[in-house]
Amino acid sequence: MAKYKYLLGPVTSRRLGLSLGVNNIPYKTCTYSCIYCQLERTSKYTVSRRSFYNWCEVVVEVVDFIRKHGDEVDYVTIVPDGEPTLDANLGKIIEKVKEVNVKIAVLTNASLLWLENVRKDFELADLVSVKVDAVHESVWKRIYRPHPRLKLEDILHGIEEFSRQYSGILVSETMLVSGVNTDREMYRGVAAFLSRLKLCKAYISEPVRPPAEPFVKPPTEEELVETYEEFTGALGAERVELLNMPEPPPISTLEDPVIWLLNTAAVHPLRYEHALRSLYALVDDSA
Repeated sequence: MAKYKYLLGPVTSRRLGLSLGVNNIPYKTCTYSCIYCQLERTSKYTVSRRSFYNWCEVVVEVVDFIRKHGDEVDYVTIVPDGEPTLDANLGKIIEKVKEVNVKIAVLTNASLLWLENVRKDFELADLVSVKVDAVHESVWKRIYRPHPRLKLEDILHGIEEFSRQYSGILVSETMLVSGVNTDREMYRGVAAFLSRLKLCKAYISEPVRPPAEPFVKPPTEEELVETYEEFTGALGAERVELLNMPEPPPISTLEDPVIWLLNTAAVHPLRYEHALRSLYALVDDSA
């Protein structure tokens, strides 16, 4: 049974519609070790960009899938097991995949946006999502447990610089962890920073998957409401959205449900009922 090596899904995304994921980074190779990460603690800390896989093979898989199902996919989303900007071939992948007329999104923790070559790699992406959970250094360190060579000041400057240069859709995501970044001073600081960016949307989310650390808890209703009110006051209600609901079930696996399940679950944690739904499709097709 053939299966794609670098693809996952497609999955139904709360932000991107039907999203075909691209896994261009080895497992837990990252600049951060986020306390709420669904993939556990980072095992390979690095801030050095390099080639991890044959980028041409990645492109071939994406192009093959899009040629079969392109009309049904809303975005090809670069959302790997680690930080996507660590891939020195990221720009080449985006450029070549764009040739088959598909929209590309990149979900990044923004830790390397202070590098000019990273910002340049994003030029052809249709949508870039940046993580901004904290703008106070002590909280930033507690949430992300960053690589020691990273500096918050550089990262925030890099995000602002990218916002000025980028002509695509720029969105942010702020993950709220109760008792960590839900203090009024913390979310006010984040809201003030985001107000300086050319954001199309600022998403507020909470942990809905098992986190890396057991002490991570979702915000209380009061904390969530207060943060939302602060964000809407700084950015306007039309640019703020809550992502505090579980992801919707898959609409269609498009190809073999078993392959879909294996590829997706290897990278993207699935709810039990969603996994069963994909296998029911196999039973229906064979009936």
